[in-house]
Amino acid sequence: MNFDRQNLTDDTLIDLYKRILKPRLIEEKMLILIRQGKVSKWFSGIGQEAIACGVTAILDKDEYILPMHRNLGVFTGRDIPLHRLFSQWQGKANGFTKGRDRSFHFGTQEFHIIGMISHLGPQLGVADGIALANKLKKNGKITAVFTGEGATSEGDFHEALNIAAVWELPVMFIIENNGYGLSTPTNEQYRCENLADKGIGYGMESHIIDGNNIVEVYTTLSELKQSMIEHPRPVLLEFKTFRMRGHEEASGTKYVPQELMDMWAIKDPVDNFKKYLMESGVLSSEKDEEIKSAIKSEIDENWALVQQEPEIVASYEEELNDVYKPFQYEGITPSDKIENIRLIDAISAGLRQSMERYPNSVIMGQDIAEYGGAFKITDGFVAQFGKERVINTPICESAVVSAGMGLSINGYKAIVEMQFADFVSTGFNPIVNLLAKSHYRWLENADVVVRMPCGGGTQAGPFHSQTNEAWFTKTPGLKVVYPAFPYDAKGLLNTAINDPNPVMFFEHKQLYRSVYQDVPSDYYTLPFGKASLLKEGNDITIISFGAGVHWALETLKNQPEISADLIDLRTLQPLDKETIYASVKKTGKVIILQEDSMFGGIASDISAMIMEDCFEYLDGPVKRVASLESPIPFTKALEDQYLPKERFVSALHELLAY
Repeated sequence: MNFDRQNLTDDTLIDLYKRILKPRLIEEKMLILIRQGKVSKWFSGIGQEAIACGVTAILDKDEYILPMHRNLGVFTGRDIPLHRLFSQWQGKANGFTKGRDRSFHFGTQEFHIIGMISHLGPQLGVADGIALANKLKKNGKITAVFTGEGATSEGDFHEALNIAAVWELPVMFIIENNGYGLSTPTNEQYRCENLADKGIGYGMESHIIDGNNIVEVYTTLSELKQSMIEHPRPVLLEFKTFRMRGHEEASGTKYVPQELMDMWAIKDPVDNFKKYLMESGVLSSEKDEEIKSAIKSEIDENWALVQQEPEIVASYEEELNDVYKPFQYEGITPSDKIENIRLIDAISAGLRQSMERYPNSVIMGQDIAEYGGAFKITDGFVAQFGKERVINTPICESAVVSAGMGLSINGYKAIVEMQFADFVSTGFNPIVNLLAKSHYRWLENADVVVRMPCGGGTQAGPFHSQTNEAWFTKTPGLKVVYPAFPYDAKGLLNTAINDPNPVMFFEHKQLYRSVYQDVPSDYYTLPFGKASLLKEGNDITIISFGAGVHWALETLKNQPEISADLIDLRTLQPLDKETIYASVKKTGKVIILQEDSMFGGIASDISAMIMEDCFEYLDGPVKRVASLESPIPFTKALEDQYLPKERFVSALHELLAY
């Protein structure tokens, strides 16, 4: 192995040796503890330490790095106290996730490390968002993100590289090509000769680097980093290396030919670097022993500290309180100046005023810049805020949502527009597994609003008409807002952008230009979790949201003899149980109207809650009315049949007569 030190000093070489030796010695300790039954699971990076250690060495302490579960050298290279790392692995409170996640599935703002989720790919998009924030700040910072050769097959990999290339983001995309994705060899994963070749398709510079040579890693990346600061751009880096142990310890390496293990064993990055330092006179046997002894003592002392730390005691209150970042609602009352506007105008005004209020806000979506979006909600925004804050995106919802998370991590508020709510399915994973879980996992909030133009009644067919709120009301960690009126839409959208938690904001397309209301011209907010009682009566409670509210209003207008409480939920998560229960206890009968199909919808949960908590007040069964159990069709006759508007009238009368 050729170690070309170039102009590196002896002190720098010794520092690199300490960096690469420390994770190796920790791993050797962990492997002993696993055999003793004191550690439950371990993802070994033995054989590929030079990459994590070299990358971390060339980055500033305040430059974000996004590692994977085999990059112990990143964490030790950032000088995280070992007892905190050990506490994390042992599920102790002094770790980084309060025992809620294992091993390296965590991040820490203190050390500018952003941890992975098991789905791998989304962290590449997160790196895009972090780098975008750096670019907006003009701070000259680089972001480094790790992935394995297996994850290069994921769609998120391609989406993230494409976005980084188009937006010229200063990201080092680091592929650790270690031969196997769990047990699947590279020849069963891809057909290109080198993964670095994938950069060509994105117009991206790429390099192949010996991942077992820490000097080559350090010198190459040092030069590259300086170049990226001077000329911001993404770079794809393929590090050739090998994983000498199993995907995790329990899986073993029986699937690896012995001759391959033997070949890579002689390329050991720690042993070879030590040999070079000894032969070049930089390191003596005495100095080597001194370094090893100090690291081993540090390991043993910190492991002993963790053994004294008590086990976590489960607490309902603490678990539930950490699902969302605490948010103190700020009620802002506008002046008396009002204007009669449509729902679409109210949303546009809320977006505009929120972006004025928060200079750190960015809106991203397909065709939202000069074109103004599919529904023209952001028309004129580029002229006011510039293309740096109103960003057209490629058609890659998953990476865009992940980039929203990255923006949040790096101090920005992200607003992501889905062109249609239906298209969120291609961005579903980062919403439900990244945005929703981050605060619970390691207390990092996701300051992201996802806008969702939704709903039927416009003959747009199965791919442009869904109202899919139930996909998200089921997911702890998300807030779900679904206004029916312009006044509510503007105030709730302002609150959504103010709230540091992830919010799914549903906007019914049919209501965009059909519903008018007097709306304050100024900025104002409305609280989440507070329903609106639109009508009051004594005979029955009608609960709905979105377009269903207008169907119910039309029914009551045409049949004034019906004395009903009409509740517009406005937000589905959090849900205003108090208003629901008070009405149910008064009327004794409840009908719930939703546009979504019946099974698994929010109406089912509301019905169950009422049955459990208000059963003794009921004078009839809780009735649910919803769309047909089919995809939503295109032709008007079929769509009218699909939607529950007409069925609601007959169901209402049936329940009144019960």
